[in-house]
Amino acid sequence: MTAAGAPDLAAAAAMWQAYAAAHPQVVAVTGGEHTVERFGDSEELADALLEIVLSGRKRATSELAAEFLASGEPLPRVGSHWIACDGRGVPRIVIRSTSLRIGPFASVDPDFAAAEGEDDGSVESWMREHRRYWQRTAAARGATWSEQDEIVFERFAVVWPPELADR
Repeated sequence: MTAAGAPDLAAAAAMWQAYAAAHPQVVAVTGGEHTVERFGDSEELADALLEIVLSGRKRATSELAAEFLASGEPLPRVGSHWIACDGRGVPRIVIRSTSLRIGPFASVDPDFAAAEGEDDGSVESWMREHRRYWQRTAAARGATWSEQDEIVFERFAVVWPPELADR
C-alpha cells in the first residue's frame, strides 16, 4: 500500500470557491465550513473508493469516532461539506452530509451497508472489510479497535462539480 498524498489545499480552495459562488445560499446557511479529506488510508484505497462514489454506487461512509478525535477534526454534521481528494491529494468532488448516526459496529443495517457501495453490498462483507480496516487504522495510531467503539455512519450527496452532482 502506498501512503496517500497530502491534499492540494490550493486546488481545494479553488474548488470550494467555485461551489460557493454557484451556491451562496447553501454556504450562507452552513457558514462556509468544510474539510478536505480522502477516503481510506492509502493512495490505492482512496482512488478505489472515490471511483465507487463517482460511479454513483457509494453514497455512505463510516469512520471511527476516535479517528476524528485523534486527528483533531470535529465530527461531521448534517449539512456539513467536505472536499474529497483522490489518492494523490487532487480534489475531485464536494460532498454534503445528509444524515449521521453514531453507533456500535454491530448496528450497521443492510441498507447502510449497501449504500457504502463496496464489495457485494452485504452486511457480512461490510463487517469483514471494515473490521480489517479499523484494526489497521487503530494500530497505526497506537490504539486497539473494539467492536464496541463508536462509529459515525454518514450518508452524503455529491454536490460539485455540476456534471458529477447528484440530481
